[in-house]
Amino acid sequence: MKKQFIYMLLSFLFIGNLSAQQTPAPKQSKKISIVGATAHIGNGSVIENSLIEFENGKITFVGKSYDKSPEGEVMNYNGKHVYPGFIAANTSLGLAEIDAVRATRDFDEVGGYLPHIRSIIAYNAESKVVESMRPNGVLMAQVAPRGGTISGTSSIVQFDAWNWEDAILKVDDGIHVNWPSSLSRGRWWLGEDPALKPNKNYAKSVDRIKSYIKRAKKYLSGNRSPKDLPFEAMDKLFHGNQKLFVHVSGEKSITDVVNTFKKLGIKNLVLVNAEGAQKVTQLLKDNNVGVILRRSHRLPNSDDEDYDLPFRMAQLLTENGIVVALGMEGEMERMNTRNLPFYAGTCAAYGLGKEEAVKLITSNAAKILGIDDKVGTIATGKDATLFISEGDALDMRTNIILNAFIQGRKISLETHQTKLWKRYENKYKNQ
Repeated sequence: MKKQFIYMLLSFLFIGNLSAQQTPAPKQSKKISIVGATAHIGNGSVIENSLIEFENGKITFVGKSYDKSPEGEVMNYNGKHVYPGFIAANTSLGLAEIDAVRATRDFDEVGGYLPHIRSIIAYNAESKVVESMRPNGVLMAQVAPRGGTISGTSSIVQFDAWNWEDAILKVDDGIHVNWPSSLSRGRWWLGEDPALKPNKNYAKSVDRIKSYIKRAKKYLSGNRSPKDLPFEAMDKLFHGNQKLFVHVSGEKSITDVVNTFKKLGIKNLVLVNAEGAQKVTQLLKDNNVGVILRRSHRLPNSDDEDYDLPFRMAQLLTENGIVVALGMEGEMERMNTRNLPFYAGTCAAYGLGKEEAVKLITSNAAKILGIDDKVGTIATGKDATLFISEGDALDMRTNIILNAFIQGRKISLETHQTKLWKRYENKYKNQ
């Protein structure tokens, strides 16, 4: 009986190891030179026949291949393309594994005002879903909570880690607020008119948010007794060391958000989703407000909008001087995050331009999230978080990742999906 128990335990351990994410890569041990690839720097510029060198996880040289002799391990990628690691903003990656299994969903806490809830604590570095991002070049993400009026605090992670502590790029980067809609639809199942109409409770909902912010500000400027954890969590916000990400849509609501938080003394404001932002670009530009758009593969928000407005939104905002990144909030958002480069590719096909589209998921995302000193572009002194693609990484036909590095570590691109692909590819080859 004892032997049977030991065999069963060993079997469970073996199966668990098979199903877990692969072991994180060891630290970079020698200098690496990538030679000959077309380098998409991430700031809009391109270097043909490039040389990129990195050591101890940091980029040490970026230039033409004939500028100097490559050093260390030389990787020749003539005719290929190198990009900074792509960054997914506003996603709940790692906070849920299987939507249908409640026990794996950890992105929405009970309560309405929860600025002290930290998404990073619940982040699962061994998620199979997170693992599947890397073969498309998505190597980093802002992990954000959902639900309530104030959902909690997001953090930014990289996708090669033993645990959430190892994964952190920037901890508690911002607090997320869900702004009420100024419009509402009637409940058709109760016989109400389903057409859009003014939301009767809009003003009251806005007043509750304003009141909460004012009470937090008053508490933080006083003796802080008795201690209030939710208010304590907002301290960095009022000092400008943390951003406020407001999930909002609609011209009136966006205008109210910008004006309200400006009066309340919030210095770093970012709009999330922001449908209708193209109508108030001057307001956003004057107040230095960045925008994280919803993913582009979706229908227009209303019947009278152009069918291709979701594809053109990034271009409309960019041409008016707004810093824009792409977010992932919506149905199947965690699984769909692997398609981030293709959402950017759609923006490129509808007027934005290829290198500007790359910026949506590299330098722009890094700037909005406050990590542009570390990542977002291929530049000397920044983390060596980058990848080499067979071709255009924004095109699903040529986004074939040959190698990828996170902080100089050469990571595995194998996932449960690539294993299944190879398994069934071999099956049909033999028929």
